[in-house]
Amino acid sequence: PTQVVPGADPSARQLCFAWGPAEVLVCETRFGRAARSRSRSRSRSRALTGSVADTGEGAPGSSRVFVVRRDQDIYIRTLRKLFNESHGIFMGLQRSEEELAGKSRKAQLVQVSKNYRSVIRACMEDMHQAAVSTRDPALQGQYSTQVSILSAMELIWNLCEILFVEAAAAGPLLLRLLDWVRLHVCDVDSMVREVLSSENPSKHKLFWNVVDVFVLQGRMEEARHLLSKEVTANPTSMNMYKILDDLMKKMPMPSLGNTQTLTELELKWQHWHEECQRFLQDGTFASNPHMESICKILVGDEDAILEKKELMTTWYHFLVTRLLYSHPTVKPMELRFYAQSSMDLFLGGESSPEPLDMILMAAFEFEMHQVIKECSIVLSNWWFVAHLTDLLDHCKLLQSHNLYFGSNMREFLLLEYASGLFSHHSLWQLGVDYFDHCPEFGRVYLELHIERIPLNTEQKALKVLRICEQRQMHEQVRSICKIMAMKALRNNRLGSALSWSIRAKDAAFATLISDRFLKDYCERGCFSDLDLIDNLGPSMLLSDRLTFLGKYREFHRLYGEKRFPEAARLLLTLMTAHIAPCSFWMTLLTDALPLLEQKEIIFSAEQTYELMRCLEDLTAGNADKQKFQEDDVETTKVEMLRLALARNLARVIVKEGTVEGS
Repeated sequence: PTQVVPGADPSARQLCFAWGPAEVLVCETRFGRAARSRSRSRSRSRALTGSVADTGEGAPGSSRVFVVRRDQDIYIRTLRKLFNESHGIFMGLQRSEEELAGKSRKAQLVQVSKNYRSVIRACMEDMHQAAVSTRDPALQGQYSTQVSILSAMELIWNLCEILFVEAAAAGPLLLRLLDWVRLHVCDVDSMVREVLSSENPSKHKLFWNVVDVFVLQGRMEEARHLLSKEVTANPTSMNMYKILDDLMKKMPMPSLGNTQTLTELELKWQHWHEECQRFLQDGTFASNPHMESICKILVGDEDAILEKKELMTTWYHFLVTRLLYSHPTVKPMELRFYAQSSMDLFLGGESSPEPLDMILMAAFEFEMHQVIKECSIVLSNWWFVAHLTDLLDHCKLLQSHNLYFGSNMREFLLLEYASGLFSHHSLWQLGVDYFDHCPEFGRVYLELHIERIPLNTEQKALKVLRICEQRQMHEQVRSICKIMAMKALRNNRLGSALSWSIRAKDAAFATLISDRFLKDYCERGCFSDLDLIDNLGPSMLLSDRLTFLGKYREFHRLYGEKRFPEAARLLLTLMTAHIAPCSFWMTLLTDALPLLEQKEIIFSAEQTYELMRCLEDLTAGNADKQKFQEDDVETTKVEMLRLALARNLARVIVKEGTVEGS
C-alpha cells in the first residue's frame, strides 16, 4: 500500500512512497496520488535518479518521480571489472583447501588479499583513464569521484591486510607500513621527474622538497642519490654531505628475514640515533638549514617532522615517519597510542577527522568490527565490506561476532551484496554463487530473488532454470516453466508452451495445450510442431489428453506409412479405452472411414461391432441427438459411417464364412 510521509500537509503536494520487490523504491510528489511501487530497498539507499512522470487527472502541472536504488554502483559500466573479477577470487577462496595451516594458510590468505587489491587498482586505473578521455564534465566528475572512492578502498584494504591478514610482527610491521605509505599516500614521481629533467636539479625550487619526501618515506638510497647532485653543484658542502650521507647509509632497518633479533636492532638503532644527535648538537649542519632539517628528522624531532606537514599531507604519513625515526620496533598493539597522538598533533585542532581518518584509526586500534561498520556507512556499495569480511572470516578473526537477528556478520554482508547484484540485468548470475556460500539464509534469499528475475527471453529462462535445477529448487522450476508456458501460449507458440508445461510437470496446463493442438488440427487438418509431438516419449503420460495427442499423432504416422492394421487397432483402442475425449469421437470415426473403404478388409467383425457401438453411444445422448438432427453435415457423416460400417461388416461376414466353409 502507498504511504504518505508523516506530517505532510494533506491539502498540499505530498511526497508519497511505496515498497516493491526489486531493490528499487519509487517516490512521487502529487496531489494525494501515490507512485506505484517498482521495488523494495530493505536497507540504506545509495543513489538517487530522477525522471518526470505523466500527470494524473486533476493534477495541475507535472510530477517528479524519484527512483532510489540501494546499490547504484552496480550500474556503472566501468565498475563491472571489479564485480566480475572479484567474484572469481571469492569463489577460489571458498574452494581453497582448509587443511592448509600455519604459514602456508597465512601465505595463501595474504595472496588472496593482494589479488583483491590488484583488482581494485586495475579498476581504479581504468576509471582514471575514462575520466581523462571523456569530454563530458558530468561524467568526468563521476569518474573522478569513483577514482577517489577506489583509492580509499585500496588504502583501507592494504592496511587491513598488514594488520589483520598478515598480522605483521614488530620489525616487519614498520617495513609494511612504509610500503603502504609509499604506495598510497604521497606520490612524488612527477615531482622527481620534474627535478631530474631540469638542467641543474640542485637549483630547482622543488629539489629539497623531493629530498625531504624521500627521507620522510625512508627511501634513503634515493635521497642520497639526490644529495650527491647538491655536492656536485656546491663543493663547499662536501664535508657536511659526507657526514649526512654516512648517517643515512648506516641507519639500521628491520629485516623481513630472521637475520637479527629485535634486541639487536634496538641496540644498533640506539647507537645510530645517539650519533645523529651528537652531530646535531655539535652544530655540524648549522651552516646548511636543509641538511640540518634532515638530521632533525633522522633523530625523530616531531617539530621538525611537522614542519614538513604539507609534504606528508596526511596524519597517517606522519605516524609512519614518526615511528620510523623514533620507534622502529613498534609492536602491533602499541599502534593505537601512536596513531591517536599523531592524528591529534597533525590536525592540531585546525580541522576535524574525516570519515576515512576514523576508519584508519579504527584499524590501528584493531577494532575490526568498527572498520566494517564505518565502511558500510561511508562507502557507496556493499562490495568492499562483503569481501573484506569474508576474508577476515577465513582468517578466523570474526568467529565470535554474531548479529542479534540470527546471522553472522559475514553472511549478512554477503546477502546484502548479492541482493544488490540481483537488481542488475546480468550481474545477478554472480549473486547466485554468493548466496550459495551463505549457509544459513542463502537458500531462502536465492529462492526469493530468483523468482523476481524478468524472463525476457527463452535463453535467459533456460539459464535461470538450470540454476534452479542444479539446486533442487523444485517450486521455482515449476514457477518458471509455468510462466514461460503461459507466455508461449499467449504468443500462440503451442510447441514451446507444451514443452515448458511438460518440464513443469503441470498436468492441467499440458491438458489445456493438448486441447489447443487438437482444436487446431480440427480447424486446419494438420498438426504443428510434429517433431515435439513425435518425440514425447514417456512425457505423454503426464496427462490423459497429452497421451491421446501423442497416440493420435502415432495413428496418423502409421496411416501415412500404410500400416493400416496397426493404425486401425490404435484408433479403436483410443475410443474403447476412453482415452479420447468424447468431443473428438466423431473425428476419430471419420478417420476410420478411409480404412473401412480399403479394398483389403482392415477391421474384423468384432472391431466393426465396437465401432458401431461407439457411433451409437455418440448419437444416443439427447443433446448429441438434437445436434446431429439439426446439423446437416453431422447427419451426413453419421449416415456415411453407418453405411461404411454395414458394408464392412457384410464383407467381413462373407469372408469369414468363406474361410469357415473351406
